[in-house]
Amino acid sequence: MTPERYAKILRVLSKRQPTLTVLMDEVNKPHNLSAIVRTCDAVGVLQAHAVPPRGGRLVDFDGHTFEATSGSAHKWVPVQKHADAVGAVRDLQAQGFQVLATHLSQRSVDYREVDYTRPTCVLLGAEKWGVGDEAAEAADHNIIIPMFGMVQSLNVSVAAATILFEAQRQRLAAGMYDAPQLGDEDLRRWAFEWAYPDLAPGYRERGESYPALDEHGQILA
Repeated sequence: MTPERYAKILRVLSKRQPTLTVLMDEVNKPHNLSAIVRTCDAVGVLQAHAVPPRGGRLVDFDGHTFEATSGSAHKWVPVQKHADAVGAVRDLQAQGFQVLATHLSQRSVDYREVDYTRPTCVLLGAEKWGVGDEAAEAADHNIIIPMFGMVQSLNVSVAAATILFEAQRQRLAAGMYDAPQLGDEDLRRWAFEWAYPDLAPGYRERGESYPALDEHGQILA
């Protein structure tokens, strides 16, 4: 760990938005999952969520099981797995998130009309069938991206990027990137996990607290 590397880790973590996330419901093409996670990293999402595709695999906390990640973004945006979309929606709502399902329905609104400065989760559906009706109904809002072409759909990763950068725009305007959104304890925890990804799992398995780091990212004895 060099001082420059550790300074970058702290700088990036200071912009992370723990109240912005995505839920990928059976997104089954690795390049799409990869692109979504990379966009999450770009806009400051701290952690993503996903219902694994049938017979598929997702990245685990340390990035050991997903082979096709883009730019190693999985190292910086862990993906939490859920058994089903409806249960995941309700879990996130219980944590205070508004869930926005990318879904065309009678209650759909333009994605730009939503307040993304609130704790927000964007629910993205599988490539072929989109967000399921039950999960869309459980969501707080259904959102759409207006289109005027012959084809009335976007690739799921493109839709994710479009929505997440609108969220970033609103949050930038609100000054939410100007001060760390993570508390001091969480900031120290994430800094250790990013700085020492090979050591962190051992501490977790043993139930031990992470050691303190000095201002250069070196482990204090």
